[in-house]
Amino acid sequence: MSGYPRPDLDAVRRMDPPPRESAVLAMLYERAGQAHVLLMLRPEYDGVHSGQIAFPGGRREPGDPDLLHTALREFREETGSMPAGLLHLGSLSPVYIPPSRSLVTPFVAAVDELGPLSPDPREVAALIEAPVALLLRDDILRTGDRHVQVIGRTIQVPYFDVHGHMVWGATAMMIAELRALLSDRCPAASGH
Repeated sequence: MSGYPRPDLDAVRRMDPPPRESAVLAMLYERAGQAHVLLMLRPEYDGVHSGQIAFPGGRREPGDPDLLHTALREFREETGSMPAGLLHLGSLSPVYIPPSRSLVTPFVAAVDELGPLSPDPREVAALIEAPVALLLRDDILRTGDRHVQVIGRTIQVPYFDVHGHMVWGATAMMIAELRALLSDRCPAASGH
């Protein structure tokens, strides 16, 4: 799903200098009687992740005791929300992102109600509330052209079409793993 070969994570961790550690949070919550997950559209800027769809998250800072703390802190900073009663469900496989030399650990959490959101416009162009039932549908998996800045050319990449947004790369890899886990637990929602 990434558009890049997936290197062995042990080899990535041995790089010199090591990759930057980052964490994201896939927040599951209920909206209008349906389970949703929150994604964000990054603003346009001069960088490799400009205008891309991602889970809220970012780089680990020196004061972060662990990567879960990083994910929670970044979620709060980017969305303006940290709901009460959050249940940490676990983590997905770490993903190495070559263009930013980042090793990202995705965490999954659930909350009954997300509450009000106030996204930071410097980091978030828009928040995207994606119904889990939509993410589990096979018809949102597509292939399309994407200009990949780091290699300087347009290539065919697999992506998820989420409300008209092209979700590809590392975020698509995370969604693919989340889909597999949720499909195993919610067979009726995935059509199996």
